[in-house]
Amino acid sequence: MAAFRGSAVPRPGRTPNVQISSKRVVVPFEDNRHLTKLLGEYDSHLALIEDRLGIEAHAHGNVVILNGSGAACDIARDVLEKLYARVSEGQHIGAGDFDGLIRHARDEVEPDTGQAQIATRRRVVKARTPAQSTYMRALDKVDLVFGLGPAGTGKTYLAVAYAAQCLERGSIERIILSRPAVEAGERLGFLPGDMREKIDPYLRPLYDALYDLLPPEKVERGLETGVIEIAPLAFMRGRTLANAYVILDEAQNTTSMQMKMFLTRIGENSQMVVTGDPSQVDLPFGMKSGLVDAVTLLDGVPGIEAVHFTGADVVRRDLVARIVDAYDKQK
Repeated sequence: MAAFRGSAVPRPGRTPNVQISSKRVVVPFEDNRHLTKLLGEYDSHLALIEDRLGIEAHAHGNVVILNGSGAACDIARDVLEKLYARVSEGQHIGAGDFDGLIRHARDEVEPDTGQAQIATRRRVVKARTPAQSTYMRALDKVDLVFGLGPAGTGKTYLAVAYAAQCLERGSIERIILSRPAVEAGERLGFLPGDMREKIDPYLRPLYDALYDLLPPEKVERGLETGVIEIAPLAFMRGRTLANAYVILDEAQNTTSMQMKMFLTRIGENSQMVVTGDPSQVDLPFGMKSGLVDAVTLLDGVPGIEAVHFTGADVVRRDLVARIVDAYDKQK
């Protein structure tokens, strides 16, 4: 059955950014069943290609016809062919996969690096921006990585994904998740429930990522046995963390002393990832963020990398990117 362009793809407040044709490219595909999945419901993925690359794209039978600038058409053809190959292998694809490949191509990522990925048994996570690729390679290369940038850039999710991959491969024995509970002033004793129930609200994004990347039963079993540990920052003092993957989220809300305490917990065969947004510090006025302090002090130290994300790396949705950009302009 031929793929078709439906009429139910309105994008409120947005008009197609279509250039005058300078090149026409016809991209053939063998299997219309795979092609239908590639193009998305009502050819929504073609609409995304048009919007991102400023070309015209429409399906006819078992081919996709591209009209626009030569460079943009070449990118579109490459993206379609790569994602068609994934669909043919039984992989699920979505708008984010198109967006990621287009962003990498437009930013001219070097061919020998390309789009990085993290694989767990449940999911293959591919970088959606060049900064995400840089971050994922840093996770694979050094033992301490700082991920800094606004919400929606994937810095926490990718850290959890890499931790899950390491756990499945057996290169670490446990995952330790931590976060400063600034809103509760670290005085967790006044909250109802046991320690896990007290800290759960602050670690929800980390839980969500774990359940997305690992089978639910494995997450529950890991929490019960201590293979996956929830450790409030205030309870990390005095420990040495060996054979572990340790993630500190929302680190902009640590003090300099807390950050020093946390970083010096790293033991043999352990890796640490510290994530946060320096623009959203909730510490008392005038108190310096331990995250900002650490990144400055440790700049150039071997075995440590800091990866900076910007509003251009927001992958949550376009609206989030516009919100981040508006706030950045206010500074």
